[in-house]
Amino acid sequence: MQDATPRGSGTGRAVALWCAKQGWPVHPLAPGYKVPPANCQTCRGQGHSITSCECRDLGRWCHGFHAATTIPAHIDEWWREEPRFGVGVSCGPANLIVLDVDAHASQVPDRSRLLPGIPIGPDVNLAGLATGFDTLALLAALRSQPDPTTQDTTLRVQTPSGGLHIWYRNPAPEIRYRSSTGSSLKRALAWQVDIRADNGYIVAPQTRTLAGTYRRIGACRYPAPLPDWIATELVRTGHVPTTQPTAAHPPKPPRQRRAPKAAERMMQPLLDAVSACVAIPQGASFTEKLNRAAYTAGGLIQGGHLTEPEARTLLLDAARTARPHQEHRNTTIIESALSAGAQRPLHPQRRS
Repeated sequence: MQDATPRGSGTGRAVALWCAKQGWPVHPLAPGYKVPPANCQTCRGQGHSITSCECRDLGRWCHGFHAATTIPAHIDEWWREEPRFGVGVSCGPANLIVLDVDAHASQVPDRSRLLPGIPIGPDVNLAGLATGFDTLALLAALRSQPDPTTQDTTLRVQTPSGGLHIWYRNPAPEIRYRSSTGSSLKRALAWQVDIRADNGYIVAPQTRTLAGTYRRIGACRYPAPLPDWIATELVRTGHVPTTQPTAAHPPKPPRQRRAPKAAERMMQPLLDAVSACVAIPQGASFTEKLNRAAYTAGGLIQGGHLTEPEARTLLLDAARTARPHQEHRNTTIIESALSAGAQRPLHPQRRS
C-alpha cells in the first residue's frame, strides 16, 4: 500500500499532486508562509462575493481553501507559475478532522476556561500546565482515554513552532464538524487546541515555511478514523451543527409496511453488529456500523417497509447497548444517516 504522506522534503507541486491523489483538495500557500497567496485584483475589491466569483471555475487560486482542487491540470498550472508555493489541504471536502495542538508561550487562563463545559475542581493539580499538549492530555485523562498527542495510531505532523497536528478521517461523512480555535469562548475543545474541519484548512506534511518544515513524526502515515470519544467531545462542545426541524418539511403520513419480515431480516445483522461493539470499547468501528444500519433503515423507511418510530427505536436501543454514555452523538449519527438513506429507497427481496 502506498504511503499516505510523501517521503522526503519534495517540491510543493509533488506534495500537492500526491495529496490530490489521496482525494484531499489542495490550494497554494504563499511562499514561506502558512496563509494563502493574495487574490487577484478583481477579487480584492470590497464586497466581492466568493459565491459568485468566476475565478474558481477558471482554475485560479483566489479565495484560499475555497479554491482547493484535486484536478492535476490546475495544480500543475499553479505550481508552474510559482514553484515556491506551499500546500494547504481543505479539510471539509477531504473529510479530515485535524486537532491543531499549540505550544504557544502565553498566560494560562483560569481553570474554568481550560476545558470548556468541564468543571475542574481545586483538587486537580494543574502545576506545570502550559500548552495545548497539557490540556488535551488532561481531557483524555478525565475521559480515561489515551493521550492523542502520544498515540502513534494516526498521522501526526510536528509544526515548526513546536506544535502538533493530529490528523483523523471522518468515518461518517454525513456528520459535519465545525472548525474552531482553542481560545474561543463560544466553541472550543480545549485551550490551545484548535479544530480544523469544515471551512478550514491544514498545512500539508513536508511543506516548508520560513519558520521550518512541517514534518511527519512516528511510524503511522495514514489518518485513522476519528475516535468515538473525541467525536463525542466535539458534539458536546458544539462542533456539530444541531439539526433544526423546519416547517417546510411537515411529517409525512405513515406508510403501509410492504415487506416487514424482509426488512427485519435486512436490519437484524446490522443491528447485531452495532450491539456487539459493547465488548470492544475502542477500535470496533462503532460509528461506521451505526451509520450503515441507520442508512439502511432510512432506505427501508422511504421504500415503505419500515416505520420511522420503529426504526429509531431499534437503532437507539442497539446504540445504547454498545455506547450508553454518548446519547447525543448516537442520535446525531442516526438522524444524519436516516436522512441520507432516505434519498435511496430500498426494497428487500421477499423469501418465497
